[in-house]
Order: sequence, then structure tokens, then C-alpha cells
Amino acid sequence: MKLRGKQKRYLRSQANRMRPLFSVGKNGLNEVWLEQVLDALQRRELIKINIQQNADVEVSDVKEYVENNSDIDVVQTIGKTLLLFMPASKEKFQTYSVEVKNI
Repeated sequence: MKLRGKQKRYLRSQANRMRPLFSVGKNGLNEVWLEQVLDALQRRELIKINIQQNADVEVSDVKEYVENNSDIDVVQTIGKTLLLFMPASKEKFQTYSVEVKNI
């Protein structure tokens, strides 16, 4: 799903007070980590991840990896924090995606 500017602004406003749910450390990026992020997004739709100081990867590497290997949209990057969005497949978990479609 390609997000427009207004949709991204809405998601950023909803994530303003969120804390990062996942982090990328010295183990880097792998399939297991990505599957855990996908599972979390199926229930929450919008999460933040943080890149630790001892990580071997940069923000751009994480963004590229996530976007190339999944249907996740990177909404925003601030410093070493990324905001990720993916619409949930189950209707009962669709809180943000319903609003995003209406914008």
C-alpha cells in the first residue's frame, strides 16, 4: 500500500507517544526478526523500532531490508527510530488502516 502525505501525517500523529517495540542490535537483521515484526504488525498495525548504538547496520539499511523483504511501509525515520505500518489482515485488529483508507 503506497501511502500519501496526509496518510503519513495521520500515522505519525498516532505514533507520537509510542515507545519502540523492537530493536536492532549487534545480531543485525535476519528472517526471524522480520517475522516477529510482521506478527506484531498483524495485531498493532503501527509500531516503532529502534536501532541500538552497537548495531552493525544503519537506519537506511534497516529501511531498505524491511521494505524489500515485506509489505511493510516505513512511514518515518527520526534518528535511529523507524515507524512501521502494515494493515492487519484480521478485521478486529484494523484500527489505523480503516482511518488511513478514509483519508
